Amino acid sequence: MENKKLGFVILSFSIIASVLSFGFMNSLGKQTTAMQCYPTAECQRVESLIGISHIAVGLISFIAALGMYLLFFSTSEESILKRLEQEKNMKFNEDKLGFLLKSMDENEKKIFLAIKEQDGITQSTLKFRADLSKAKISQVLTDFEKKGLISRNLKGKTYEVFMMENFGNETQNLQEV
Repeated sequence: MENKKLGFVILSFSIIASVLSFGFMNSLGKQTTAMQCYPTAECQRVESLIGISHIAVGLISFIAALGMYLLFFSTSEESILKRLEQEKNMKFNEDKLGFLLKSMDENEKKIFLAIKEQDGITQSTLKFRADLSKAKISQVLTDFEKKGLISRNLKGKTYEVFMMENFGNETQNLQEV
């Protein structure tokens, strides 16, 4: 059962129990007044019932608080699972990035990290940022494109370089190369 539904059921139960409990306590109070209670056996029975009813009110308050928590503050299992899945995917992507960087030489690392830092960077800007020749930049980008790591879009006389989402199927492509 979903937390909100369970919270509603528990809260409803506690409200009904509270009404019954306070009604019972009210009738005990009327009995005490009617009997003009003095220390007799009958009055002691009524007093002990009043003490037990106070314990019942405490338990009902706890149940009501639990119902309120489940109804208003508790997150559902789906949102918890979704958050855990996102964290798992982030860690997996970080592991993939580490794996990719280990398999690259220094020039490839410079270029890859510059693209990752500024998605949509132009090849001419990349040349200055990586401090490499135009030919080397072009060669490395062509290799990255074959591996499914980047895509290039023509912009004027140069290309804009974009990181592929989740690096495409780079592990399969890396095995082929």
